[in-house]
This record gives sequence, structure tokens and C-alpha cells, in this order.
Amino acid sequence: SVPACCSARYNLAFLACLGFFLLYALRVNLSVALVDMVEPNTSSAKNVTSNVCPEHSSSINVPRNTTGEKYSWDAETQGWILGSFFYGYIITQIPGGYLASRIGGKLLLGFGIFGTSVFTLLTPLAANLGVGYLIAVRALEGLGEGVTFPAMHSMWSSWAPPLERSKLLSISYAGAQLGTVVSLPLSGLICYYMNWVYVFYIFGALGVLWWFFWMFLVSDTPETHRSISDAEREYILSSLKDQLSTQKSVPWRPMLGSLPLWAIVVAHFSYNWTFYTLLTLLPTYMKEILRFDAQENGFLSALPYFGCWLCIILSGQIADYLREKQNFSTVCVRKCFTLIGMIGPAVFLVAAGFIGCNYALAVAFVTISTTLGGFCTSGYSINHLDIAPSYAGILLGITNSFATIPGMVGPVIAKSLTHNNTVEEWQMVFYIAASINLFGAIFFALFASGEVQDWAVSGYHLHRN
Repeated sequence: SVPACCSARYNLAFLACLGFFLLYALRVNLSVALVDMVEPNTSSAKNVTSNVCPEHSSSINVPRNTTGEKYSWDAETQGWILGSFFYGYIITQIPGGYLASRIGGKLLLGFGIFGTSVFTLLTPLAANLGVGYLIAVRALEGLGEGVTFPAMHSMWSSWAPPLERSKLLSISYAGAQLGTVVSLPLSGLICYYMNWVYVFYIFGALGVLWWFFWMFLVSDTPETHRSISDAEREYILSSLKDQLSTQKSVPWRPMLGSLPLWAIVVAHFSYNWTFYTLLTLLPTYMKEILRFDAQENGFLSALPYFGCWLCIILSGQIADYLREKQNFSTVCVRKCFTLIGMIGPAVFLVAAGFIGCNYALAVAFVTISTTLGGFCTSGYSINHLDIAPSYAGILLGITNSFATIPGMVGPVIAKSLTHNNTVEEWQMVFYIAASINLFGAIFFALFASGEVQDWAVSGYHLHRN
């Protein structure tokens, strides 16, 4: 094979990693900044803090910057502001996959992130104009981000040799976790020492800067790349020889009737239920139940995502090693990694509800739960490329549409279940997430496939990889 170092395909993975890093930084920065944007007394009126656990906040009062504008938005309005992103995000998933197969992933991904960055720069202005404008800007950011994952999957279908898939994709998508890790504490520090508007200005400007590099250095296919070596081009093209379809029309009917595709849909939905519930509600749980202010400790709220990032990178290497060197079948690796990445988190999530006020243990369990979830990237997440490389972008658009629903519904259901903020209510939230995860894992293990499906190759000639 062709050396990985400085190769065009690894440069693509690295730039994509930076791109997804910025995307997630742009996505989660609002949940941190919102705390500073709202007048202190408006949100606390509705929340009942439980008195199960003793207060143990060791807040050292640093004089913090309070020059930022404050708005009187109640809890419900804040919920709409945070949720509006997903309403834009869900709309562009399937069109994103379809467009990527038409115009190529490079432009789509590039302008998706560019657009998101520009709207992020406009966020402070929108907030000043009124809550409706802010919700609209967030929904537009969602529209921009919605095309990015399908566009990336579409690019990898032309760039990733089958036996390097787990490695290359895990590097590029792990940027998302890293973006969460860095931007949660960093946004907190920016709010603390500067002013919340800079959260949006700094990350937005970085996104625009990234766009210039992306447009200049990347190309849609190995054939059109300016500086790729002949050896690498030949290596990539020959490895994908029998895998890609030449037909221009999308085989919608057999695609939507394909059980291996639905196996990914169910797994993706289930995994995201837990992921989004934790992402949006973990700070609340720590603050209301464990009486520990995650805001003061951005490091601890970022820890689970750091674990997940490490796990994604390592499991990607292990998955390809098992397939290439140990001759494990693709489907076996995908199923095993998905089972670990979904049952593991379910177990530790339920455990987190039963440890009383042991704060260290709570953080440990939630961290282990989120970390193990990283196995899923080399499980169901890459499986789109195994079953239909030519249509991977469209498949991801389909599964990600379903998988965005938990982002809209999960936190709402969790909030409605935890009116009194008792430990029992939170255990219920964790139970629901865990059982959905368990179901998704079993469904995937039963029905997933590792072979390119008949409908995904032109002329339907069968071959095995």
C-alpha cells in the first residue's frame, strides 16, 4: 500500500477533522454563552433544585466581565433557541446527500461550514434584534451544518480504500468530539474574561479561515487532485474498482427497502438519543441533583467528549487492523463495535443514576459511558460505505434525518419527566435512554450487513470484499 504520511487522503482526513472540529465548536458554543446572555433571575424561577445532595460548590469569585447585553428569556424560550438548530439541520440531510452525489462533496461541505460560520458571526446582532431573529439564524446554521456529514461520506466514497475506511473516517469525524471538548471550556473562559459576543466572533472567524484552506487544498476525487502522487491515485482507484456504481439515477426503491440500511437507521437513532440527552442535560443534572456547577468546571463537562474522541481514533485503528491483518469479516467488526459502543454506555448510564451524591463516581460513569460510545464510529457509522459506497452520502442523509429526531424530542421528554428534579425522575430518564440503546444494538446485530448491496453497483454484478 502507499505510505500514509503526507498523502493526499490523510491530508483530506486532517482538514476534514479541523472542519468538524469547528462545526461542533459552532454548534455547542451557544449553550455556554446562553447562560451569560440571560438575565440571572429569569431562568431560575422555574427550576426546583433538589435537596438530596449537599451543596459543594467551591466557587472562587473572580470579578467576571459583565459588559455583555442581557435578555429576559424564560426557560421555554431558551429551549426554543437551543432546539431551533435541529429544525434546520434535519431539512438538509437527504438533499445534502443527493446534492453531494451531483455537485461533489467539496463545495457542499466547504460552503456548509462557511455558511454556518457567517451566521455565527451574525448571532450577536440577531440576539439584539429579537428572539425571533436569533431562532432564525440558528435554524439557518442548522441548514448549513445539515449537508456536512452526507457531503463528507460522499467524498470518502471516492477517497477511502476499503481497508483504510475505519482509520480515515474516524480521524475526520473525531474532530466533532474534539470541537466539543475544546469549545465547552473555552467558550466559558471567553464569556468569563471577555464578553459572550466574542464566543461567536472568534469561532465564526476561524470557520471562515478554514474555508480558504479547504477550497485551495482539497478536491472531490483522486483523479482531479492537483498534487497527489501517481502511486497513491492508482492505489485508491484500483481498491475501489468494483465498488462504485456508474448509473446516474438513484435506486430509491430497493434502497429504502433494504434491511441493512434500516439496521443503520435504528442504531443511529438509538445512539443519538443517549448522546443528545447527555449533551443537553448533563450540566442540568450536575447542577440540580449533584449541586455542582458545571459552568465553573468546564473541564469536567468536557471530559466525557475527550474520552469519546480518544476512543474514536483508537477504535478506528483497531477496526482496520482486525479486518486487514486478522482477517475478521467487515460485518463482524461492525457488529461487535456497535454492540460495545451501545451496550457499554447503556450500562454505565443506568449506573450513574444509582450512585447517590458521589460526584466523582457520577463523572466517572458518565465519562466511561460517553467514551465507549466512540466505538460506534467504526461500527454502524461507517457501515453506509460498506453496503453502498456510491450512495453513502444519501444513505447517511437518510439515517441522520432519523437520528436528528432524538435531538429535538429527547431533551423535551427528559425535561417533562424531571419537573421536581428528584433522583427517581432522573433515573427514569437514564432508563429510557439505556433501553433505547439496547434495542438499537440488538437490531443492528441481527440485520446489519458488511457486503456491498446488489442495488448499489451498476449492472448488479456481485463481488465480495
